[in-house]
Amino acid sequence: MSDPIRLALVGMGKIANDQHYPALTSDADFDLVACVDRDGSCLAHLPYFVTIQELAESGLTVDAVAICTPPQVRHDIAQFALEQGWHVLLEKPPGATLAEVVALRETAQDRGLALLASWHSRFAPCVDQAREWLAGREIKSGRIVWREDVRVWHPRQHWIWEPGGFGVFDPGINALSIATHILPDPMFVEQSELFFPGNCSAPIAAQVRFRDRKGALIAMDLDFRQEGKQSWDIVIETAGGTLTLSNGGADISTTGAPPPPRDDVLPGEYSALYRRFAELVRNSSCDVDVRPLRLVADAFLCGRITRVDDFIE
Repeated sequence: MSDPIRLALVGMGKIANDQHYPALTSDADFDLVACVDRDGSCLAHLPYFVTIQELAESGLTVDAVAICTPPQVRHDIAQFALEQGWHVLLEKPPGATLAEVVALRETAQDRGLALLASWHSRFAPCVDQAREWLAGREIKSGRIVWREDVRVWHPRQHWIWEPGGFGVFDPGINALSIATHILPDPMFVEQSELFFPGNCSAPIAAQVRFRDRKGALIAMDLDFRQEGKQSWDIVIETAGGTLTLSNGGADISTTGAPPPPRDDVLPGEYSALYRRFAELVRNSSCDVDVRPLRLVADAFLCGRITRVDDFIE
């Protein structure tokens, strides 16, 4: 496929408007041809459909879809899209359960279609520098602090508090997508404490302790109640110095040897993400890494639940 990839956005919420639309409209590899949204939200200049079934029945030519709905409904939409022969990009988290995501990967592979589980934080400017710096180093310990104000980042998004909505693990999985990418050894949940508001079915905060295969402790602190300065930081202590990724992977600092320079970083995570999706579409291949989702599932499996005050928006 050498012509622009004709893509429809499915789910026109905050992330689609803030990130996907700007990235798509500045990328010559894509032609944004339609939007789908059950609540009637659409970009005025594009054809609009309430459901993906309506899009398929319209006869409009579509090559791919980017699914930006809440995770609870993502599997059925993605499965339908793959059955139409459309390539699929899944906003993170890629599904409500591991089984859903694995099944979609199998469908895409069987049909020779592209499927991308879009861990957008891996495309932050300094993440690959961190990965290269850590390669071959002995990890001593790590700390992940991801604290943000849910009222700022997820205003009136009630789905996030429902089963399958992930709660504080919706941003927390971004940190895990970075950690699983940069650390040289796999890590495993050792224990977790999940803090549930009395009126919610998903946690508002979490403390998780991981150990990697060689015994290094990585502590994770997640909190949706942060006011003022927000924190998206990963600090890794090694035998050869300390690496700090801050601002969600946008900034890097080290003690000891400096990180290797890179000159191939695109401005904006989603611009790099769509470049990756275009590569997958051209090659009809899949990039579906379930490790971040698996760690979230394990945190729930191992979790001790502590009840906290009701969440009032």
